[in-house]
Order: sequence, then C-alpha cells, then structure tokens
Amino acid sequence: MTNQISLYNNNYILGISFISALGGYLFGFDFAVISGALPFLKTAFELNAWWEGFLTGSLALGCIVGCLLAGQLADRFGRRPGLMLSALIFAISSIGMAMASNLTIFVLMRFMAGIGVGMASMLSPMYIAEISPASMRGRNVAINQLTIVVGILVTNLLNYFLSGNGPDVWRWMFGLGAIPSLLFLIGLIWLPESPRWLLQAGQPEKAKIILGKIGSEAFVKDTFADIEKSFSGTQKKSYAVVFEKSVRPAVMLGIGLAVFQQLCGINVVFNYTSTIFESAGADLDRQLFETVVIGAVNLIFTVVAMWQVDKLGRKPLMLIGSLGLSIIYVLLAYLLQSGAAAGLISIIVLIAIALYASSLAPVTWVLISEIFPNRIRGLASSVAIVSLWIGYFIIAFTFPILAEKLGTYGPFYLYSAICFLGFVFVLKKVKETKGQTLEQVEEYMASH
Repeated sequence: MTNQISLYNNNYILGISFISALGGYLFGFDFAVISGALPFLKTAFELNAWWEGFLTGSLALGCIVGCLLAGQLADRFGRRPGLMLSALIFAISSIGMAMASNLTIFVLMRFMAGIGVGMASMLSPMYIAEISPASMRGRNVAINQLTIVVGILVTNLLNYFLSGNGPDVWRWMFGLGAIPSLLFLIGLIWLPESPRWLLQAGQPEKAKIILGKIGSEAFVKDTFADIEKSFSGTQKKSYAVVFEKSVRPAVMLGIGLAVFQQLCGINVVFNYTSTIFESAGADLDRQLFETVVIGAVNLIFTVVAMWQVDKLGRKPLMLIGSLGLSIIYVLLAYLLQSGAAAGLISIIVLIAIALYASSLAPVTWVLISEIFPNRIRGLASSVAIVSLWIGYFIIAFTFPILAEKLGTYGPFYLYSAICFLGFVFVLKKVKETKGQTLEQVEEYMASH
C-alpha cells in the first residue's frame, strides 16, 4: 500500500479535497446555528411547536431544491461552477437571515440557505470521490464530514459565547455565516475541474493534465482507460436514466442509506439540544454548553472514522453504528422518562453522538459518492441526497410535535426501532467497497 500511495501527489490531493470540503463547513454551520439560536427565535417570533419544527426544517426544503439544481448543473457545467454558486447563495442568505424583520422573511432566507447547503452537500463529496485514488478515497471523502463537524463545533462555540448579548444576538449568530462562505468562494478559484467530468464533456487533454497532477504516468494511463470504458453506451441526461434497470440497484441502495442516515434520529439531538436538556431541568447556559460538548465529541469520533474507513471498511462501521444507536436510544428514552439527572443524560447523549460520528455520519456520504456509475453520478447523487433531505425535514419538523404529544422521551423509542431496521438493511444490502476504484465499484454494482 505504501508503494502505491507514493505514486500519488498526496499534498495536492489533500489540498484540493480540503478546499472542496469547505462546502461541508457551510453545511455544519447552518445545521448547528439553529440549536443555539432557537431559544431566542422562539421569543422573537413567538413560535409554537408547529412553527418551531417548520422553521428548523425549512433548511431541508431548500436543500432538496439545491440538490436537484446541483445534479443538473454538475453534469452540464461541471462540479466547480456548482460549488461556486452554492458559496455565493450561502453568503447572501446568511446576511438575509441576520437582517430578517419578520418570521416569513427569516424562513424564506433559511430556505435559500438550504439551496446553497443542498448543492454543497451533493457536490463536495462527489468531487472529492472523483479526484481521489481508490486507496485513499474513503478517507478523503470523510474530510467533507470532518469539515461539517468542525463547522458544527465552531458554530456551537460562537453561539455559547454570544448568548449573553441580548435577545437579538441570533442575528449575529446567522450573519457570521457570510464569512466562511466568502472564504470558500475564494478557495474555489484555485480548484481544478473533475477529470471524470472533463472526459465526459469531451475535454480529454484537460482531464489528462489534472490526472497528471494527481498521480504518476501509470496512474493517468490506467485511470483514463477505466473512465473512458465506464462512459461507453448511453449518454442520456434526464432523470429517467437514473431508474433504468441496469443502475436501479445502486440508486435504491443510495436512497435507502440516505434516508436511514436521517431517520435514525440523531439530528434531533443536534438541532434540539436545548429542548432535550430543558426537559431535564438544565438552564439556558447549560443547554448551550451541552451543544459545545456534543460538537467536540462529534469532531473526535469523525477523526476516528477517517482513520478506520479505509482499514476496517464501510460496512462494519455502519453495522456497529446502527445497532449501537438502537440500544442507546432505548436507554436515553428511559432516562428522560424517569427524570434522571442532566449529567447522566449528557453521558448517554455523548455516546450516541460518538456512535453516529464514527459510522453513519461519514460512511453514508462515502458510499453515496462511490456507488453510482460515472455517466449518471451527478443525477443519481442528487436523487439520493434529495431523499436524505426529505428524511431530515421529516425528523426536524415532527420532533417538537411528537415531543409535545408524547413527552421528550417518546420519539427516541421510535428512532431505536428505525436504527434496528437500518442495521438489517445494511447487513443484507451493503457490499464492501474499500480499496476499489470507482469503475470497479460500478462494474460490481451492475453485475448485482
């Protein structure tokens, strides 16, 4: 493996992977900022349970639109222009949320932010997968998840330190999102286009130049030949091609993984930390402190996943995470129901975060980025990730309503059952892809 890796320009590959993965930071920012801002938004906009869920989930509705746009843009104009547009949309919407004068404008701006997040959530991991050699693809795609959790942690820290600055502090919380989005936009100026897209678009010489920056002459020759072979046959660009019989198994697997990653329920913990710990008797300072600790644990165990995804493999990590969450949710629900101390509930929540961060969170993105054929990767990825955001909207919208009807603990029994079903799904349907080129994965998926 060492000799193989020495054939690649590791610094160059890591550099462009990190630039692309800054899209994940924007995802992490907007995902986390709502947790710290929600206590202030409830007061500012007099939110009931329905509006609390809709305001939180409106990001996901925008993400759905963003994914559908990104799939078309990525296959028509390239991965890089789509990423640049996502950064610009995010910068504008961050300022728009900060300046919102009423609930309608705020929700519209959060929906707009979702468009940018949705585009980046699809394009960043797809781009990284397409420029990464097989032996390091899992780790590199997981960089996108790393930037997501760094975004979550940094945002939680900012929320915590800003929280004592009056009832309008939520405007600063959202407005600060313009800074990383503009930095991301500047970084994209130096990003090369995906060589797989260039070859698909009839620009083979440019594709060879970029492949030459990534690896040796032998790597360029072998990879170029494999990509050309994978593009043979139909070149249709409508969504109908995504559901053709030859690619349907891969697409259905991607949709299943994406929906499971959200319906597993962990994002309730991220988005509604304050609600969960308020029900356990914690004051606002303790609630916001818990978001910081959750962000730190999330970061640590994402690094663990990056270390293991190309060693232990994708499937074992997914199995451990899904079964572990199923068990831990039952315990969490019982503790919330019985009125246990906030400290004990915090420990169980952190175990759940550790399980998710080291398995379902990064590995789902890795699998989605690698199981689709080259010729439809943009469209197929958008279908899978649209499904993911639909799952997120369902979770984010329904939790306040379910918690009001059943108690804060009630939904976690449901999430436990979903995680067990997810464990069975992964056990039966997911095949290991570590160490295989994208073209080898494509050939394998087509034969099954």
